[in-house]
Amino acid sequence: MSRTMNRAIKAVVLCGALAVSTSAMAEWKPAGPINLMIGFKAGGGVDTQARLIAAELEKRKGWKIIPSNIPGKGAAVMARKLKSQPNDGLTIGMAVTETVGYNMLAAKKPGFSHKDFTYITTTSGSQMGLVMKTSAGFKSWNDVVAAAKGGKTFKFAAMTQKMADVAYLLEQKWGIKFNKILVRGGRAVLNGLNAGDMDMGFAAGIQAKQVKAGTMINLLSGEPQRLGVSPNAPPLIESGIPYAIGAKFLFFAPKGIPAEARAAYATLIGGFVKDKKTKVGDFIAKRFGGAKVSTGKELDDFIAKGIRDAKKLIDATS
Repeated sequence: MSRTMNRAIKAVVLCGALAVSTSAMAEWKPAGPINLMIGFKAGGGVDTQARLIAAELEKRKGWKIIPSNIPGKGAAVMARKLKSQPNDGLTIGMAVTETVGYNMLAAKKPGFSHKDFTYITTTSGSQMGLVMKTSAGFKSWNDVVAAAKGGKTFKFAAMTQKMADVAYLLEQKWGIKFNKILVRGGRAVLNGLNAGDMDMGFAAGIQAKQVKAGTMINLLSGEPQRLGVSPNAPPLIESGIPYAIGAKFLFFAPKGIPAEARAAYATLIGGFVKDKKTKVGDFIAKRFGGAKVSTGKELDDFIAKGIRDAKKLIDATS
């Protein structure tokens, strides 16, 4: 058999497999209403995305979606409940990758393992930045360090223990001291900054509008790369902290949901968030710099890497 014919046969087989997969995805439909568990309180980035996606599914597919907020402990409360639901595709959850990474590992008794779930898709990534009001007069992280070494104590808002750990590493690296304050969510960080109750804190994209308006500044990027809205803010790794603390927004389900259900959700949700003409696509583009969709093995590998990185951070701050 010639190489040309062999390649042609392989192409036919591949096209056939793709057709079967696409057909299975197109044929799957829920046997009843879909319960969408949202791991954070109403009004935040996770909740907004989840509800916009639910609305798009109802509009385009006619599926009945029942969203419910189950907040607590970085979505661990929701994950604990999600794992015990039937794996028929009628219950899915939305949280962040840290829910099955650092948040899970840091909890003494999380009540679930990362192996308890089927991971469907990510939608976008956080735009994690260390933010401060521009009226404070500091133009860079180096300015903050200089002031701290001169005796100023900054009130540092952290919305998770992971961020408090990174604040500790910044203290150790630069020989400075913060007054660390744990708050609930990025909105609480911004409210604290605007009220003057805090000086700086990590926020995951919610600060973008105020940064663009010039009323706030990102001092550091918590992502592996610089933020699109703040190209002058160096990533933590450039400041001597070998960790990224950003996360991706995640749809997942109880372990073992039908493969065709997983494929259907991933294809539909991924299409919605990439399309800037949809409300969710427009929201993600403006708030988080665009869609970042991972599915299948790529997503499973990302979850596994997140767990390894979280273990290193926990060890470094123990």
